[in-house]
Amino acid sequence: MSSKLKKTLQFILFLGIGVTILGLVFRNQNAAYQEQCRIDGIPPEQCSLMDKLLHDFSTVHAGWIFLVIAAFTVSNMFRAWRWQMLLEPLGYRVSFANSLMTILLGYFANLGFPRMGEVVRAGTLSRYERIPMERVMGTLVVDRLMDFICLALVVGLAFLFEADTLWAFIRGNRASDGGGGSFWSDPKVLGILAIFVLGGVLVLFFWKNLLQWPLFQKVANLVEGFWDGLRSVFRLRHAGLFLAYSAGIWLMFYLQCVFNLKAFDPTAGLSAGAALMVFVFGTLGFVIPSPGGMGTFHALAIAGLALYGISGSNAFSYANIAFFTVQIFYNIAAGLLALSLLPVLNRNRPQKSADAG
Repeated sequence: MSSKLKKTLQFILFLGIGVTILGLVFRNQNAAYQEQCRIDGIPPEQCSLMDKLLHDFSTVHAGWIFLVIAAFTVSNMFRAWRWQMLLEPLGYRVSFANSLMTILLGYFANLGFPRMGEVVRAGTLSRYERIPMERVMGTLVVDRLMDFICLALVVGLAFLFEADTLWAFIRGNRASDGGGGSFWSDPKVLGILAIFVLGGVLVLFFWKNLLQWPLFQKVANLVEGFWDGLRSVFRLRHAGLFLAYSAGIWLMFYLQCVFNLKAFDPTAGLSAGAALMVFVFGTLGFVIPSPGGMGTFHALAIAGLALYGISGSNAFSYANIAFFTVQIFYNIAAGLLALSLLPVLNRNRPQKSADAG
């Protein structure tokens, strides 16, 4: 199978996954919307989810959307500066413009091929900065490692502050009812936590014996690689600044969610804690491979908003507003801009030879 055919089939597969999930989400929300119209006595011909979606787009507050775009831009700038810091110990001082533009190009590539953005980003920077490709890819491993750590911390904070809301929803109670007791005081939850703690103690106590098992050897190697990557961060000349950039990236991501919620009247009244939980749900939607999170982001954002009593139709509108603002409008416009500017910005810079690195 030729490389071009393989890429075409991969594109069709991932696009098909995204479109299928989005189609299922739309069908489910449309059915629920039609049922609500029937209960409210609204004729079917006056009850169109698509018409509602278009109307909701027209009611979005432009000022908040501007702040969404600003927050995403700042997050990309933090990521560009952080990437420069990772490349500096290797002896390469790359320009901020190239670092930023290749990041924008990577987001653009992800719209077609999930996870392809890292390859495009690394390959483009390697070409214009004349850095061996394998060295650039090595820095992206640390870059992704820090994103994974930050995501884990954000997920932990969300469940720490909003666990009772999630627990009430699971037990069939509305968050505003306050029924079902606290998540952290439930005997079942405490029992599960105790089992995890006991399991952790036993693993530490019998660690040497467990290492005789192939499965635990693989886990140990994975943990060791993870730890080595994390230690490399603290060996940077300005480790504190690197961590500050990492925190800034995810703070801007969170603010994007807050501003998107504020831009749409039905979600504008949600608290900062609710925004954190919706942010976590939506972010996990981007982890699942589909073009730009198409469908997967929608499904999980709707699930997150359901915790706070936001109707499915309004949640569907919010998900599309958030998705089109950044993933479609911003990333396509910024990606095309990067494609146009990179050759201009580097016209006097000799490109990497084909056999370099």
